[in-house]
Amino acid sequence: MFRSPIFLKYLLPGFVFQSIVIGGGYGTGRELVEFFLSDGPAAGYYGIVVSTIIWSIVLAIGFELARLQRSYDYRSFINKLLGKAWIGYEVVYVTGMILVVSVLGSAAGELTTEVFGIPSIVGIITMILVVGVLVFYGTPLIEKALSIWSFALYAVFLVLIIVAVNRFGGVIDENISASSPGASWWLSGARYAAYNVGIMPAMLFATRHIESRKEALLSGSIAGLLAMLPGVMIYTAMLGQYPEILSASIPADFLLSHLDIPILRLVFQIILFGTLIETGIGLIHGFNERVNGVYEEKGKRMPRVLRFGIAIIILVLAIFLADAIGIVDLIASGYGALTWGYWIVFVIPVLTLGLWRILKANLKANPNTKA
Repeated sequence: MFRSPIFLKYLLPGFVFQSIVIGGGYGTGRELVEFFLSDGPAAGYYGIVVSTIIWSIVLAIGFELARLQRSYDYRSFINKLLGKAWIGYEVVYVTGMILVVSVLGSAAGELTTEVFGIPSIVGIITMILVVGVLVFYGTPLIEKALSIWSFALYAVFLVLIIVAVNRFGGVIDENISASSPGASWWLSGARYAAYNVGIMPAMLFATRHIESRKEALLSGSIAGLLAMLPGVMIYTAMLGQYPEILSASIPADFLLSHLDIPILRLVFQIILFGTLIETGIGLIHGFNERVNGVYEEKGKRMPRVLRFGIAIIILVLAIFLADAIGIVDLIASGYGALTWGYWIVFVIPVLTLGLWRILKANLKANPNTKA
């Protein structure tokens, strides 16, 4: 199944993108609280719709642009899009990677302590080792691992929302009905979309199987939906504990503790721990592919041991930030600036320059088509 053309073209990119965005804040529910639920239950849904639409549009354009340019690492993709200004994206991406991996380290440590009752360092070391090993073996194994874990994640999140709605359905309906959407939901949706979709060039290794414009546009549109689907499920489930859940460090675990189903909580936390690893793999592998692009330009091949070494350095550096600051403060203080950085160096250029280049290529291929 994982090697079928339909899966490789239309599902794999979405699963890989979802894997990158879900870890740390999204999977724990912390980002959903910070960006959506803090505006109110009903407003949060509107913000989620805005984010999904932006994701699908930017991914569709980005996938097609990557296909036209034959650029499947973020350095070559952004260099062809922005020219000499590409370094701006590099600064934002590396800063964001360190920030997000810091959140992953903090979440992994808190998760192992709160749920399994073992020292946080065990969870952190486990995450470092698994990420390092998978990054060492490269793209084929990473694509398969992220896809398998995505299927498991969708299954567990589906069970979670079914149980939550069955247990707290009346409270969820009441919270949605009693809240009135404010005026900032669209801004929250735009902010959340930008800092997540800004890492799209890091997952372009998963779009190499796309061969036509139709495939690129459809794949990108599907990817936005696939990535947000788990978010909608866990967001809805969390409404059963609103507003108390707003202050929870790991809102998903706060919800599960109130559901009081030990086996579901254990399975969910195992899946959640896997999402932290997924995101770390995606971001760091994206950076390694950027380095590999330089090797390929020189007719060389990037050593596997270098891939592993880069992963370990990034993870250890990020862990220091996670230990010093903590997950809530990292998300609240760091993601705002990152969001606007991605709008400037990626989202707006893709929606303007990128779209223009696609239309120009289409006119060149079909000279009789009217603009």
